[in-house]
Amino acid sequence: MTKLRQWIEWLSGPELAVLLGFVAIASGIWIFMAIAGEVNEGDTQSFDRKVLLSMRRSSDLTPLGPPAFQEAARDVTALGGTAVLSLLTLITAGFLLLDGKRHLSFFVLGSVVSGVLMSNLLKSMFQRARPDIVPHADLVFTTSFPSGHSMLSAVAYLTMGALLARAHKRRSVKIYFIATGLVLTFVVGLSRVYLGVHWPTDVLAGWTAGASWAILCSLIARKLQRQHALEDEDEHLD
Repeated sequence: MTKLRQWIEWLSGPELAVLLGFVAIASGIWIFMAIAGEVNEGDTQSFDRKVLLSMRRSSDLTPLGPPAFQEAARDVTALGGTAVLSLLTLITAGFLLLDGKRHLSFFVLGSVVSGVLMSNLLKSMFQRARPDIVPHADLVFTTSFPSGHSMLSAVAYLTMGALLARAHKRRSVKIYFIATGLVLTFVVGLSRVYLGVHWPTDVLAGWTAGASWAILCSLIARKLQRQHALEDEDEHLD
């Protein structure tokens, strides 16, 4: 009974969360490399074309839905763009700074900036061409794999969501921050395929890489908070 009680206490402790985090990161890396390998070999072409064309009219290959919906998709996709993410990151860092969490503020900035650098590095490595079977409904300037909007939205929204969640005690607030990050990441990635500027596998790879980076940042933050190098949820709360 004593060993069973110890095992149950371990399962409910922080060690399990750390273990699951490392498993998630390892799984994310494996999934990303699997997608990248299939893309390089051309084995995803059929899947990519089928999903991409399912969001288009067969007559003229324009996106499904009225013009207003297409404009809304462009608004949504902007949430994963460099300008919007930079503003949101600065706003979040400013809020944490004003809330007395100076180290956490700098950590948010470092997490997002390093994620941007990683995204650019991956794009330069793979050099995949953009979809050429449908008209693009949004302007693009870089290569296709992985989707920068999908990866950076995951890096920024999931990292900020996790850090903001760890900075508050109430469970409902924690869930709200994490859920908001997940929803924003999902809709940004979906909009990239809908607008015809990314293959679906670009988005899947971007989500995977971005989520893995966000989990890594969250684990580092957890360790730093336990070492009192970052403010934890008990500090500076009214």
